[in-house]
Amino acid sequence: MHKGSCDCGAVHFEVSGTLPDPVACHCTTCRKLSGHYEVSTDVNKDQLSIKGADRLRWYASSDKVRRGFCDTCGALLFFDPNFHDWIGISMGAFDTQTGTTLARHIFVARKGDYYTLDDGVPQNET
Repeated sequence: MHKGSCDCGAVHFEVSGTLPDPVACHCTTCRKLSGHYEVSTDVNKDQLSIKGADRLRWYASSDKVRRGFCDTCGALLFFDPNFHDWIGISMGAFDTQTGTTLARHIFVARKGDYYTLDDGVPQNET
């Protein structure tokens, strides 16, 4: 069981099972919403339990996905694509070690010019 929460503690979640290795997204939307780039792991929705779900606010960042934020502290917690059985969870929201390793960087063609990616992790332009 993996547990996490927003910064203020209004929203808590638990994930059952092993977490897949996360992906770092450098697209413009992820950079603007997170303040840098966003790293998340994708789990089946039936593995996720949320306490304080009434404190989540959902933002449709496109016609394909919505993002879940705490309505008090603004923490970005979830990436929820339409019509899929999985949901992305922000790695920074986990309360304890996850046992994962970054799998890849995506949308690196859109990354900020103020940082480099020299960690040896595979990169996808899109």
